[in-house]
Amino acid sequence: MKSKWTLIISTIFLLVSCSSEPVTYRVIPVKTYVDKMKAGWIGQMAGVGWGAPTEFLYNSTIIPEENVPDWKPEMINQFNQDDIYVEMTFLRTLEQYGYDVDIRQAGIDFANSGYMLWHANKAGRDNLRSGIAPPWSGHPEYNSHADDIDYQIEADYAGLISPGLPQAVVDLGELFGRLMNYGDGLYGGQFVAGMYAEAFFETDIEKIIQAGLACIPKESAYTEAIRDVIGWYHENPENWQVAWDKIETKYQDNPENRKFSCSGPDSDFNIDAKINGAYIVMGLLYGQGDLDKTIVISMRCGQDSDCNPSNAAGVLATIIGASNLPDNYTSALDLEPKFSYTEYNFNSLTKVCEKLARDAVLRYGGRIEENGKGEEVFVIPVRNPKLSKLEKCWEPNPAPANVSFTENEMAQIQFHSRKPEEFIHIWEVSKPYTKKGVEPDDLLDIAFEPERNIDAVVWKQIPMGEKGYSRWLVELDKFIKGENRVAYIRNEIWSETDLDVVMELGSDDGVKVWINGKLIHTNNIFRGCNAGEDKVPVHLNAGWNTCMMKISQGTGGWAAAVNIVDENKEAIKSLKYRRP
Repeated sequence: MKSKWTLIISTIFLLVSCSSEPVTYRVIPVKTYVDKMKAGWIGQMAGVGWGAPTEFLYNSTIIPEENVPDWKPEMINQFNQDDIYVEMTFLRTLEQYGYDVDIRQAGIDFANSGYMLWHANKAGRDNLRSGIAPPWSGHPEYNSHADDIDYQIEADYAGLISPGLPQAVVDLGELFGRLMNYGDGLYGGQFVAGMYAEAFFETDIEKIIQAGLACIPKESAYTEAIRDVIGWYHENPENWQVAWDKIETKYQDNPENRKFSCSGPDSDFNIDAKINGAYIVMGLLYGQGDLDKTIVISMRCGQDSDCNPSNAAGVLATIIGASNLPDNYTSALDLEPKFSYTEYNFNSLTKVCEKLARDAVLRYGGRIEENGKGEEVFVIPVRNPKLSKLEKCWEPNPAPANVSFTENEMAQIQFHSRKPEEFIHIWEVSKPYTKKGVEPDDLLDIAFEPERNIDAVVWKQIPMGEKGYSRWLVELDKFIKGENRVAYIRNEIWSETDLDVVMELGSDDGVKVWINGKLIHTNNIFRGCNAGEDKVPVHLNAGWNTCMMKISQGTGGWAAAVNIVDENKEAIKSLKYRRP
């Protein structure tokens, strides 16, 4: 690779007057930086566009070679992919407020984003909208997805505006990664961004991976996963599937390495940052500098098989540079459309990145000069970063008593969610029910045993707020497994008087609700769980009232969220809840 992509990059040594230690500087022409930064975005678009048809269709299994989609040049135009445009929210915050922006302002901007989100991103944004300020919006006490892949997916921006600046990578993770992640979930993004930052200067893949590891705590489980992959690669450099089997055994099948897995330690579905980060590195190592091969291997590893090749291809494309990319990745690129939910098309995006990179170079002790050819160059000091503290989502540091935005800050947030304590958090679940050959939308209308005799079945407590479970979201996909089925949840609600209220609920997928044995609501639908999406009038009798819900499951997530409000949409604090 070195002979193919050698850069005209000089290294100069200067002696800092206040120190006896020499400071090493690396120099890159600004036009070379821009060419590589553009390639990084193209690589992301290629990886996500090629892998998108396979996303989470192959979990705990390798994608068969014959099921890999064919690449077509027009697939490069990925302007509607959340794996691309979410990170542009962070670029916009930096563009508007600069690098000194407070994390709380970053949180307000993310809370005001209008796109759909999932997993850690969604939980983090819901927390922000409910008044939980960052970094606590990403803390495991409030975010049961804190170890998920989300910041890893969207951290490419941080490396692309931080050429040779690992401290900038770490700091940007602390600013934006903590909106939704913690521990390994944060480190995954810092690792990916660290690889991008080094890819402006280095062509050796292993050295680039080591540079990414230098941006995260060496004692972290994430570091262990990446070092494992490097070791397994050296044991079998010609057969990536042997290494895949070892990853599967340790990071998919071993519960010790899935302690905070949002889908539970036994699920085939695994969106944990560690295993998906391992698949990024698999593509980079076994791809051997070939962009097609890198994308396909990272994709065929499965799980998040569009995001992982997007990260891998972005790093490799940054090494290569846009001017050296194969034509099948650039010939159909449309420069005019805006990325969804942003003000940026490709050209304006790269101009903003160049501006922010200039700011970063100066901020982190570098210079912008002219070389002997009259070209602008970045002169960048080589320095080891001060790392984020070591954290574990399954053993988090305690959150403080006050994690809230101020009233003035909340007034700047356009969309608001309920606070976690306003949701019903006491539930029992009865085992999942299914019928061979019957689809979930039909299962919702089949009366299983709990509908015939609610007390004749076994009910188990859902440990909400414990052991990584959400405090407000009933995460059925973590507690019970499977697809094409339904489950029942129940509790009892106490009211001091007869009371007319509104039940606000979200479900993934369809839902039925019974109060005191009477069916009061049905919504047979395939959807993600968005709190408050259904608003159901409910009459509560004085005393204890039985509540039972039936939630259908097709594929993917399986969850419910319920809160009860008065006619003014205020949470009713006088209600009490218990297990029957």
